[in-house]
Amino acid sequence: MSTDYKAPLTKADPDIISGGMGVRISWWVMSRIVAMMGGLGVVSGTGLEIVYPRLLQDGDPGGHVRRAFTELTRRQPALTADIWEIFNKYYIEGGRAPGAPYKPVPPCRLTRVENFKPGPDSFWELPREMQVLVMAANFAEVWLAKEGHNGAVGINFLRKVERPLPWALYGAMLAGAAYVLVGAGSPDELPAMIEKLSRHEPAAMSLKVYGTRSDSGAFYATVRPEGLNAGGEALPVPKFLAIVSSFGLASALAANPETRPYGFVVEGSEAGGHSVAPSKMRFDPAGKPLLVYTDADKADIGAIAGLGLPFWLAGGYASRARLSEARQLGASGIQFGTLAALSGQSGMVPALRSRVLKMLAGGELKITNTLVSPTGFPFKVAQVPGTISEEAVYQARKRRCDVGLLQVNYLTPDGSLGYRCPAEPVETFLAKGGRVQNTEGRACLCNALLSACGFPQVCQGGYVEPAIVTLGEDLDSVRKLQAALPPGQETYTIGKALKHLREA
Repeated sequence: MSTDYKAPLTKADPDIISGGMGVRISWWVMSRIVAMMGGLGVVSGTGLEIVYPRLLQDGDPGGHVRRAFTELTRRQPALTADIWEIFNKYYIEGGRAPGAPYKPVPPCRLTRVENFKPGPDSFWELPREMQVLVMAANFAEVWLAKEGHNGAVGINFLRKVERPLPWALYGAMLAGAAYVLVGAGSPDELPAMIEKLSRHEPAAMSLKVYGTRSDSGAFYATVRPEGLNAGGEALPVPKFLAIVSSFGLASALAANPETRPYGFVVEGSEAGGHSVAPSKMRFDPAGKPLLVYTDADKADIGAIAGLGLPFWLAGGYASRARLSEARQLGASGIQFGTLAALSGQSGMVPALRSRVLKMLAGGELKITNTLVSPTGFPFKVAQVPGTISEEAVYQARKRRCDVGLLQVNYLTPDGSLGYRCPAEPVETFLAKGGRVQNTEGRACLCNALLSACGFPQVCQGGYVEPAIVTLGEDLDSVRKLQAALPPGQETYTIGKALKHLREA
C-alpha cells in the first residue's frame, strides 16, 4: 500500500495558529480557547509523559486526567488495565506533602525488538509501561483541548525529542488531533508514519545513534499498535505541517510524495525557543560563537509560496499589519507564540509570568540568543532574575540528568544503546564519549522548563529546580496589549490577544 500522505481537505485552514511552546506553556486550556475562537489551538507534546505523572502526584486538580484516561479506556478497552495501573502508580489523593519531591518517571530508554524484520537494521521500542504512559498523556492533552467544541486542535513535537515521539504521535491521533506540527530537525518521516498509524499499522522512525558504522544498519524507534492491543476503525488523518526555516528544506520535503507535508510553518530567527544556527557563524575574540542572523538567513517566502502548499509565517508576525502582509505574500496566515505565552491562560507559572510582564513594562526585559540548550540549537532565553538565565543561579545548580528528554543515543561497546547529555555532570558525559567543548554553558532544559510550567522537582536538601523562560524577540504586541489594560490588571487574556490580531 502506498505511503503517500493524504491529509483531509474537508475544512478551511485557520488563519491564526497558536505556537506549541515549551513544556506545557501551550497547554490544553489555552489551546482550547484558541480553537473555540476559530484559530488552530496547538498543544505542546514535549514532556507530557513527565507532566501527567506530576499532575497525578499533585492530586489531579479538577479531575481532568481521570476524565481523559476514562475516555481513552472507552475507546481502547484492551488498554484499560495498563492505563489504570499507571494512574494508580502516581496518583496521590489530595496531592504531595509540601516540599516533597516528585516520584521519578522512568526515562524513555529503548529495548531491541527481536525478530521484527530481517536485515541489518535494528528496531527498538520503549518498555510497555512507558509506551502506554506516553500515548495516554498525549491523548489526554489533545482530547481535553478538543472537549466540548468543533474547533481545530493540533499538537507540536520536536524531532530532536525522538524516543517518545512515535507513541506520542499515536496517542494524539487516537484523540483526533486535526494537525500535527514538527520542527527542530527534518520531519521527513512523519507523513508516512501518520498514514500508517491512521490504520493502526506498525510505524518506524529512524534514530540518530553516535558511534555506528556505515555497514551496521539503521536504528529505528518502532510503535506497534497490535502489540499493544490497540486498534479499531481507521483514524482521521491529521494535516501535517513541517516547521522549516529555509526554502531548501521545504523544497526537499515537497519534492517527494512520501515526505511531502500538507503545508509548512516558516519560522524566522525572531521566533522563540530553538532556532537554526546562522548560515555563517561568527566568533568573538575569545573564540565563542556569536549568534548573529543576517538577510542571508531569511527564508525565501516567494519560493516557498511557489511550492503550492499552504504555509504560515512565524517569528515577529503577531500583529494585524503583519497578518495582512503574510496574506499578501501568499501565506494562509501566521503563527504567534510570545503573545500567547504571556497571556493569562498560558501554562507559565503566574508569579513567573507576572515578573516577566513587570520587567517588560519597565523596559528591563532582554531576550538573548544563547547556546544553553543541550541540543546544540541556538535557544532564546529571557534574562529574568531567579531563573537559570542568571549566572549565579546557573552556577549554584549541581549538574544532573534525571529526566533525559534531550539525551542523545550512542552505541556502547556491547552493542546496546547508551544515552548522554551535555548538561549532565561533565565527567559522566566524557566517560560516555562526549566532548568537553559541548558541555560549556549547557543547562538542563528538561528540569528548567518543567519548573516554568509549575512542576519543579525538589532535590535532596530541599533544593528546588529553577525555571527558564524562552520568548521570541518581537515584544511589541505584548507591550500594546499591556498599555491598554485597565489599572491594576497585570495581564491580558488569550481572547484579547486573538482580537488584537484580527480586528481591522
